[in-house]
Amino acid sequence: MAHKPRPEPAGSRVAQTLFLITAAGAAICLLGGVTIWAQWQSERGSGQSRYVSDLTLDDIPFNGARAYEYLERLCAIGPRPSGSPGMTRQQELLEEHFRKLGGEVRFQRFQYRHPLEGSPVPIANLIVHWHPDRKERILLCAHYDTLPYPLEDPVNPKGRFVGANDGASGTALLMEMAHVIPDLDTRYGIDFVLFDAEEFIFDMDGRFFVGSEYFARQYVRQPPPYRYRWGVLVDMIGDADLQIYEERYSMSWPQTRRLVEQIWATAERLDVREFIHRPKYAILDDHIPLNRIAGIPTCCIIDYDYPYWHTEADTPDKCSPLSLAKVGWVLWEWLKQVR
Repeated sequence: MAHKPRPEPAGSRVAQTLFLITAAGAAICLLGGVTIWAQWQSERGSGQSRYVSDLTLDDIPFNGARAYEYLERLCAIGPRPSGSPGMTRQQELLEEHFRKLGGEVRFQRFQYRHPLEGSPVPIANLIVHWHPDRKERILLCAHYDTLPYPLEDPVNPKGRFVGANDGASGTALLMEMAHVIPDLDTRYGIDFVLFDAEEFIFDMDGRFFVGSEYFARQYVRQPPPYRYRWGVLVDMIGDADLQIYEERYSMSWPQTRRLVEQIWATAERLDVREFIHRPKYAILDDHIPLNRIAGIPTCCIIDYDYPYWHTEADTPDKCSPLSLAKVGWVLWEWLKQVR
């Protein structure tokens, strides 16, 4: 996840605007938080959590095991930062994969100035169209670049970063989704977009979301012959200890809030309890430019409580086929009933 989303400081202007509450409301929230914490502690002591489903891979009609194999295959390439040989190899792999399954693949190419060297870096968002003739469409997206270095690693912040959860998980989910999308019974066309340069940064004050911002601006400057009804961003959804809260920015925009409610209601119907029906973090991620610049109602599905974020330890063994299966199943069921 690019910069990866960090919650904005509670004292920031944006946070104040979005989350100002009355003193009475704050007291209610505090009491509610204490109740939830106490209940969680009780469940934790009993070895059961209300936020962990009893589902197994055999219970879920979405191939999480194959999605996990894709995740491992991406990580086997090695680091995949923007403009690198690893990124080129990944692009070749993905283009072949999506074309083979019937997708119409194209690259949205542009150049970006290297933050340190000043040289031009080739950037490419990868776009896959399914049923390209349909004028009303749904956008499913993730980022597929990795951080150049594990900047948050406490021991080796200039080490090797393969981004198993932060990058590969969302990409692998869409790779698996490509097996079922051609048979989806819906009036909507579906587009996958894999954003480049989400986190082409060399310190945590760098510029994030370069690829998604470019995509959003082009959508406005050169409108395509179709429009996006909804957008869903998946980021860091492979964590073996999966907990996906409603993201606060996604809940702050009225149209996008409706989208969040639809998806979380789908998870509740399927008893995927890892989709937790309350907000926790305000996350800066690729859905921000999609909403604010392009006007595409896009929500962010993300597990921000990931202890290996931006470290060398973000490797496939920290991820789970079952987590990928749960998220993929929820999205698939939502796509089947969305109107």
